[in-house]
Amino acid sequence: MDKLHLKDLRKSIHQELLPNLKLESVDPHEPVLVLYLPEPWKLVGRGNYAAVVYHPEYPEEVVKIYAPGRAGFEEEWEVYKRLGSHPAYSQCVYAHEGLLVLKRLHGITLYDCMHHGIRIPPRVIRDIDSALNYARDCGLFPHDIHGRNVMMHRGRGLVVDVSDFLHMDKCHKWKHLKQAYYCLYLPIFYPLKVQVSYSILNKVRRTYRRISHWQRKKNMICERQSNCITESIK
Repeated sequence: MDKLHLKDLRKSIHQELLPNLKLESVDPHEPVLVLYLPEPWKLVGRGNYAAVVYHPEYPEEVVKIYAPGRAGFEEEWEVYKRLGSHPAYSQCVYAHEGLLVLKRLHGITLYDCMHHGIRIPPRVIRDIDSALNYARDCGLFPHDIHGRNVMMHRGRGLVVDVSDFLHMDKCHKWKHLKQAYYCLYLPIFYPLKVQVSYSILNKVRRTYRRISHWQRKKNMICERQSNCITESIK
């Protein structure tokens, strides 16, 4: 991106987008609400903490804007600085107080592939695995990698959301998604091009989240009991 192009985009962001945008986060476990988006800006997607929009005159860049009261901007900026340039990730070209201007990644999420019955070849999974290993080599900790945070474009895998890559606690979402891919999706869904409704996909997502939450609580209780036993022995 040349400096003049970026300057014009920044001007549009600060004079048109930010003064008029109405963005709200009600539930940290559900996508943010875009109550008003000024013309001609278009919505690309919504995450639990931020919305992503773009301007038609700048189709190769997107603007990620964090909802008021939601943390994560500075951490995500640091992640992009560490990642540098890699074909499976976007790049940050501008950052300012809760917003990031990113190079646009084109493609379709694996979540949407399931809905439309679009085949996800094994190469996509391998690409994402390779990208996550690259992030680890950069001193990062891939976290919260699930079907809505990874994409496919021309048969290659992309990682869309890196906002939690500084979180050091263990996350098994990608491990579990891969297990489901190889054990269930590849032998059944892939050859038949099965389409799954969004209502079913959302039920699976919420059920997985409840089970994961219950498992974390169980692990915490077991750890406390173990510590108590250790202390009593001392």
